[in-house]
Amino acid sequence: MTVVETDRIDMADSSDKRTLDMMFEWLEPTPEGFKVEIVEGNIYLSPQRDTHWEVIFDIVEQLRARYPRKRLKSDVRIDFPGRLNGFASDVVALSEEATKDASGRWRYQDIELVAEVISKDTAANDYGSKKATYATAGVPVYLIVDPYTGTWHLHTLPKEDEYRSVLSLDFGTPVDLTSTVVGLTLETGDFPRD
Repeated sequence: MTVVETDRIDMADSSDKRTLDMMFEWLEPTPEGFKVEIVEGNIYLSPQRDTHWEVIFDIVEQLRARYPRKRLKSDVRIDFPGRLNGFASDVVALSEEATKDASGRWRYQDIELVAEVISKDTAANDYGSKKATYATAGVPVYLIVDPYTGTWHLHTLPKEDEYRSVLSLDFGTPVDLTSTVVGLTLETGDFPRD
């Protein structure tokens, strides 16, 4: 009886040795039209929607006024601090000094802005676990765009696992980022709603 209990404990311990690389390998190839993220060790497959992509594209087009194309990323895996956090953020703006790590991935330390466009099935991550992780990682600007409510939520001044400044307003009101590292204003009047 003791041998069986020990074996079960050993098996449970060995399953905790998952790595993000292992988990992403299990998911290859990703079905076309889906995005994969791992948030706190949980796997999420999200279908891409027209509204979702239109908002992402609008944000990227506006960020091009300040960021060269090669410093803007969408749905590219970046590993973040915490237990098994491999995010494919909707929009990432990287600093001018951005470099890839030894694995060939962009470093979270070089992120100046993350924008997430809400999907119904994963909204809790964007408003919860991912927001806390972005703050812990020191991402200076985190923007949540919610096409279901027609609102955006700007999070700045990260400290530990929270943002000290939060501003929430309706689509149509510009997102003033001029006092942040981003240094521009995003127009939201053309953001579509779901």
